Amino acid sequence: MKLTAIIVEDEETSRDILKNYLAKYCPNVTVIGEAANIDEALVLIRKNDLDVVFLDVEMPYGNAFDLLDKVGDASFETIFVTAYNHYAIDALNAHASYYLMKPISIDELIKAVDYVTEIKTKEDALQNQVLVPNTNTVSGKITIPQLDGFEVLETSDILFCKADDNYTELYLKNNKKKIVSKTLKYFEEILTTTNFARVHKSYLVNVNEVVKYVKGKGGSVVLSNGKEIMVSASKKSELLSYFN
Repeated sequence: MKLTAIIVEDEETSRDILKNYLAKYCPNVTVIGEAANIDEALVLIRKNDLDVVFLDVEMPYGNAFDLLDKVGDASFETIFVTAYNHYAIDALNAHASYYLMKPISIDELIKAVDYVTEIKTKEDALQNQVLVPNTNTVSGKITIPQLDGFEVLETSDILFCKADDNYTELYLKNNKKKIVSKTLKYFEEILTTTNFARVHKSYLVNVNEVVKYVKGKGGSVVLSNGKEIMVSASKKSELLSYFN
């Protein structure tokens, strides 16, 4: 799949190195523009339909996160390229697809481009389709503790789980909600074998209830009850693998 890209980097030498690496080792990437600051980058982003933005963190007159705030929701993937590893958490929170350290490793660059290519290929294939998971609905039960004992739930009746500190909220098909004194990690471990996918640090969804995927900075899924849930960039590829 061909990817349309721009490079946002204030140092001309760094832009040239990355552009040359992409031309030589990632021929499916076409760099259609370069920007030395966030203002120039914003113009390019608004004028072009992009698949991926290679984005330095520290630039004059603002940083990468300022740029992403101004852009808002967008369908392109973001690959951060920086000499500073302390931005990794912020990058993940900004729905980065990949985080490359300078000096750029060619192997890591190829991995980053392959990862984005896989995501964009699946997104394009699924866009505007009614989604049907390529897994079978597994009938199972789980028990949730209560003050007077425990309750048995059919896993197929759970639409999604939402983290609430050390508690988890379970949202059911009958429009009821259960609050359980267990972490989301606990439910992730016991439900992933029954077609539940962690799509965000705060959400675990029943894949069989996903009816639509919406492209965006991180993307989102729409469940059978109309609930839309954001998808983290780091979880996107795993989620899309459930669908043909």
